[in-house]
Amino acid sequence: MPSHLSADRPAAQPPGRGSVDALISQTRRLKGDVDAVRRDAEGEEADHPRGRWQRALYDLALHQLNDLDEHLAQLREGPPPTASAEPPAPAPGSLLSRVGSAEWNLLTDEASWSGELYHILGRDPAAPPLTLDELPSVVLDEDRPKLTAMVTDCLVDARPIDGEFRIARRDGDVRTVHMMGEPVLDADGSTASMWAVLRDVSALRRSQRVVSETRDSLHDQREAARPEHRLAVELQEAVLPPWRGSLRLPHRGPGALDVATHQLPASTATLIGGDWYDALELTDGETLLGVGDLTGSGVGVTSNMTMLLGAVRGMAMAGARPGQLMALLNQLLDATVQPALGSALCCRYRSATRTLLWAQAGHPAPLLFRDGAGRALSAPDGVLLGATSGATYGQAEETLQVGDLLLLHTDGLVPGHTGTAATALLLDLAPRLAGNRTAEDCVRTVVQEFGESEREDNACVLVAKVMA
Repeated sequence: MPSHLSADRPAAQPPGRGSVDALISQTRRLKGDVDAVRRDAEGEEADHPRGRWQRALYDLALHQLNDLDEHLAQLREGPPPTASAEPPAPAPGSLLSRVGSAEWNLLTDEASWSGELYHILGRDPAAPPLTLDELPSVVLDEDRPKLTAMVTDCLVDARPIDGEFRIARRDGDVRTVHMMGEPVLDADGSTASMWAVLRDVSALRRSQRVVSETRDSLHDQREAARPEHRLAVELQEAVLPPWRGSLRLPHRGPGALDVATHQLPASTATLIGGDWYDALELTDGETLLGVGDLTGSGVGVTSNMTMLLGAVRGMAMAGARPGQLMALLNQLLDATVQPALGSALCCRYRSATRTLLWAQAGHPAPLLFRDGAGRALSAPDGVLLGATSGATYGQAEETLQVGDLLLLHTDGLVPGHTGTAATALLLDLAPRLAGNRTAEDCVRTVVQEFGESEREDNACVLVAKVMA
């Protein structure tokens, strides 16, 4: 990613006009084809949720093609003659309203900005560009750790930058900016400067939300029409209340947990599945955390879930440690006429010592995020629930620190990935989770990353953050 702003290197030359012209022609033909299909699809369902969802998707596709056309034209013409040149106004309806670039010289502490970047950040073009130390001053407080982590990784570890953060302009407008960049190395291999491209993606994110909201409206309308689905939903909400925000446990002393969860429904499942979560403050001052899944779907599996959660809570209140609780639960399911085989993860947390004791039964281990990095906790021995009568389960213990994040989840949270592949993708969220202040913010980050994809099964995620 060479910089066109660096005085030490020749300016990048635009690609051959013929090849870019061919791409522009293809893009414009595709725009015409999409527009024609959109017009053909308009009609009877104009005011139906399905019609609104289709229009939102067609509009999003056309907006993106318009922006692609505009950016290809810019690529054909090459960079502006000077960084301070007045940038052209964005095309009407453009989703990517502006794209700017910058270079920060680490040796001289000088910064060079393109004219576009001043407009993106709402800065006076006559003012000097912000240095890297000054750049966080325009970023929202909750997003500053994300920017700091990205810049540090780039300058220290030579990692490319690719992430989003929100800025507050002087006119009070809040914008979402996508930043991509790379370090520029000197002859000795040391980082001499950092170059980045920043673009305003606020309109794009709003358009994507419209698509998501209209799709959810269509899904809700279809599902609500089925009596058996309504019954399953009512039973599930009685068993698993849909927590809208952080679950405030009664004990709020040092080391207490801030807990939030979310359940993601399957894209094609006809009934509610058997994934569950639970969080309960126990009488001895400890906190019970758990997730798991049961096979099957619908009213039957919801009834089994009620039995299972009642059993788990009762045994935990009676003082059963996680390993013992798993063994007792296995005996209960083994003695049931129709056992609901599945997997489970059970944790007990003592805030006084910030100690986590946990056991699993054929379930993904908890993920621990600390200081911008994440890892899966080393798993004790465990087997599938109901697989062996009289099975024993090992326990593992972990001492947590203030600010630590625990992420518990069921299989299927990462669509198309299971096991170590799913774990790796979740651990990649560590820099983003480090910038979140509450468990609810962390859950929202996970849902934004994995909640929009098609999934074959239901999934649950539970996040617990150790408070000061």
